[in-house]
Amino acid sequence: MTPIHEDEHLLVLEKPSGLLSVPGRGPDKQDCLSKRVQDRFPEALIVHRLDQDTSGLLLMARGIEAQRRLSKLFETRQVKKRYVAVVAGLPEQTQSATSPDEGGWRTIDGPILLDWERRPLHIIHADGKASRSRWRTLETSTSASLIELEPVTGRTHQLRVHLQSIGHPMLGDSLYAPPDIKALSPRLLLHAQELAFVHPFTDLALDFKAPVSWSATSPYSTARS
Repeated sequence: MTPIHEDEHLLVLEKPSGLLSVPGRGPDKQDCLSKRVQDRFPEALIVHRLDQDTSGLLLMARGIEAQRRLSKLFETRQVKKRYVAVVAGLPEQTQSATSPDEGGWRTIDGPILLDWERRPLHIIHADGKASRSRWRTLETSTSASLIELEPVTGRTHQLRVHLQSIGHPMLGDSLYAPPDIKALSPRLLLHAQELAFVHPFTDLALDFKAPVSWSATSPYSTARS
């Protein structure tokens, strides 16, 4: 797997939908982005993950010290992450009582908890971990919306759970969308399109983008990613 950026401390890659970030359980789940990268860069280590069905930008460290410094950036929310998704319906109408900020962003707050009896599903629950996502509309049709998202926290399935919790699941989502919404796309329409941070060794500001040509109107997406 060829990085879109590499230096002596880190690698930036674009993960396709359907590929695990790290190995799963069982011999049939060993193929993953981290293994493919380590075949070429044996010192490469995972810093964060994307869901198997999510495509987009993913960062890996080259060595233990780089992993420590990059992980600290994520832990202290110094990494800007932006996603794009196509969701069912018009979330602006659902959240019309919530005023957007100057940039058009609205916020979803909802504590997220693993549903042990139905894992890997996660749910909004009072006993869950505090979670916050920001979103804004890019394009709408009568039945779907193309939106941009920023996860403020980093819970498992956070963006998918939050949009499902307000009644707007993502198209193609095999876990959180009802069958008719899942069937609208052959893949989950969620893509990590931007990563920005200050390089932890050089202090250089880095901003990586991997845009997709998705639409709020059927057929919704292109073949890319």
